Amino acid sequence: MTLARFGAFLRGLFLLLCLAFFLVGCTGGKPATSPVVQNVETPADSLKAIFSLTIYSPDGKSQDLDAVLFSVPGKRYRMELTGSLGIGVASLLWLPEGWQMVFPTEKMYVKGAGYMVGLLNDPSLPLVHIHQVAGLFEGRVIPEGLEEISVRDSVISDSSVVKIHEARDVLTRHYTYAEKDGEILWLETLGRDGKTETLNIEEYKEFTGIKTPSKISFVRESERFLELRVKRVSRGKSFGSGTWRLNIPRTYQRIGE
Repeated sequence: MTLARFGAFLRGLFLLLCLAFFLVGCTGGKPATSPVVQNVETPADSLKAIFSLTIYSPDGKSQDLDAVLFSVPGKRYRMELTGSLGIGVASLLWLPEGWQMVFPTEKMYVKGAGYMVGLLNDPSLPLVHIHQVAGLFEGRVIPEGLEEISVRDSVISDSSVVKIHEARDVLTRHYTYAEKDGEILWLETLGRDGKTETLNIEEYKEFTGIKTPSKISFVRESERFLELRVKRVSRGKSFGSGTWRLNIPRTYQRIGE
């Protein structure tokens, strides 16, 4: 199978990894540069999230998937996607020394390095900041390190007042987001192609005492392309060593070759 024929399938699966791609964008041509690691004690395996998602295509069709994320925040991640009847669709393993994603039903895989995940030779697939993606399940919606430009009050449909923040990141990328009673309602920025991309948080829940977005929809211009529903988040977990190994059979084809 060529990369062109496989593109539609990949595009749908990478949407899961792109839960926060518009929160961080491309890293200015340095996607394979690993983040600086401080000399701190490695945390214990600490987070497991179970969720489901629906991917919406422009032709009106949708695809439902179940997913589980194993996370040691800032250190390593494993994500499993399953389709109907529990059939494995994709597996992602991210480690500081490199990441890999396997598509067992297609007998294909992709590899890379650094904290930006994606296909460098296919601009239609966005590069994803893996730490920001995992951060959503830790209750973090706003990218770290934003510089606030301004804040103003705005009245919404139920006559309540929300605060509208204007901010920018270190790459001067502009963000607008709404906050009410300490909760982020939506976050908006421009994608790499100049189109508006919005994250809408429709519901929050507390998981192990931490308020976390539990129902999130993602809109590009006016078109919804992804909806995420978090079912359970547990912390303080210990995972087996097999969680941090991902087998790639020799018969599998590497995407892009």
